[in-house]
Amino acid sequence: MPQPQSLLSDRGFYLGPMFQQAAARHGAVPVTLDRPLDVNPDLGLDLSYPVLAALVEDLSGRLWEAGVRPSEQVVVHKTDNVDIVLLTCAVSRIGAVPVLLSPGLQGPVAGQLLKRLREPWLITDRAKLTGPLKDIDVARLVRQTLSVDDAPGAVPLDKYAGAPPHGPVRLHPREPALITHSSGTTGTPKLAVHCPNTMWNRLVPQKAMGWPTRGETAALHMSFVHSRFYHLLGVLLHFGSPLLFITDPEPAAAGPLLARHRPGIVETHPNTFVLWEELADAPGAPLARVRSYGSTFDAIHPRTVQRLLGASNRRSPWLMQLYGQSETGPVAFQWYTRRSAARADGRRVGIAIPGFTRTRIADSEGRRNRPGTPGRIEARTRGRILTYLGAQDQYDRQLGSGWWQMGDMGYRNRWGALYLIDREIDQIDSVHSNLEIEDTLMSRLDELREVVIVPGVDREPVPVVVVRGEQPLDLQRWHEATADLPKMTYPRQWRFDELPMTSTWKVKRVEITRMLTESATATATATTATTATTEHPGGA
Repeated sequence: MPQPQSLLSDRGFYLGPMFQQAAARHGAVPVTLDRPLDVNPDLGLDLSYPVLAALVEDLSGRLWEAGVRPSEQVVVHKTDNVDIVLLTCAVSRIGAVPVLLSPGLQGPVAGQLLKRLREPWLITDRAKLTGPLKDIDVARLVRQTLSVDDAPGAVPLDKYAGAPPHGPVRLHPREPALITHSSGTTGTPKLAVHCPNTMWNRLVPQKAMGWPTRGETAALHMSFVHSRFYHLLGVLLHFGSPLLFITDPEPAAAGPLLARHRPGIVETHPNTFVLWEELADAPGAPLARVRSYGSTFDAIHPRTVQRLLGASNRRSPWLMQLYGQSETGPVAFQWYTRRSAARADGRRVGIAIPGFTRTRIADSEGRRNRPGTPGRIEARTRGRILTYLGAQDQYDRQLGSGWWQMGDMGYRNRWGALYLIDREIDQIDSVHSNLEIEDTLMSRLDELREVVIVPGVDREPVPVVVVRGEQPLDLQRWHEATADLPKMTYPRQWRFDELPMTSTWKVKRVEITRMLTESATATATATTATTATTEHPGGA
């Protein structure tokens, strides 16, 4: 039965006490890492709920001793590792506001985001201060810089080792409690402001989805600066799941870990799942005990779903797909089983979450479209962020008349199932759906690790492909696979590490178009210059 709005608005999901509550509830549940924590490498790789709870308490005491106080903004921007999570919880525990910046951000972008904040603290490391941030006047942008190591110009957190623990501080459920940033696929990322109440409204339905796999060992390779990670962590800690945190996704490193720990839950980014298709028949059967895969952040290819589910020896494994944004949390969901995956439509992203989200399709004037008619995907959700920090006008434009514009084009069928066509900004006039073509090509060409269709200089469809093992693309197979598809240009083969990506391995399509345009312009300029030199070898 729906609860009164007054009760719902008083509920909150707080990050600070998560590990302490889990330790009190479940005891010494194991937590395994694939690399030591930067904040305390002596702890090694085999930890537990109580060990991490004690470390969060210790770090929060150090931060309080350093001068951090409730409601102050504390940026966590360091080399990728699990201690990003522990620092986030430590900041939250004393009532300060964690601001999570991706380890993969370029220095100038990180500098722009720091400027939007209000005298923030910065927790970082030597690698960032002497690398991407070396040309940024960090001291002018932050109140003080703290470091997990011996970074120059920063105060080491070790200076406050032994500081007495400070009691937890609980913010009001509607106060800002966490700031993350958008993917930045279309430009400079926006800072999304979350509060405990909106986070609680995301957590509750995800707990319900997690009930069937309660207590199963969970293997996670996810962005530690994304809000989805903290909700999933909240679910897993609530049910007492042993945890395996993976920072290196390469099959040679992740495969043996997965084979050793035999997880029943695996969640990572869709592009990592494509990479982990190699593990389906790897030595030790690393995916044999998986009961539930979790996929979010981006669309996942049907081929990948089929291979992952086929790798499990469990009786009825499934893959759960969540569709949403950092700004909204999940707004639609669906399950794939072995049977449904065989006939899956990669464009179907599921149905709205009953009691928590609603979706609709609207035309350019904001009017609701009839079932089957394409338009803009919009959503209503109790999990929506409070605002974009320093960009309230952008937030208001995206919210419109109470319906949040997802930035995607799609349609709903007569039963309410939502289908994704393309990002609005990525649409090409001569192609119904870039994503649909990509799904088709991934299914027809097993050797592809990734294929992205983007608009070229003249808005023509340009396929950018990545082949497993960086082998040359077999053009004969390519021509056969594309014979019945819309006409596209000659394929561009890139290495995977050449694709511009977000922290969740989401491809930046707009950036690829920019790179192709710049390349075409440079080629045209060089050709013109060569022609002029040939015609007038002596100059003017």
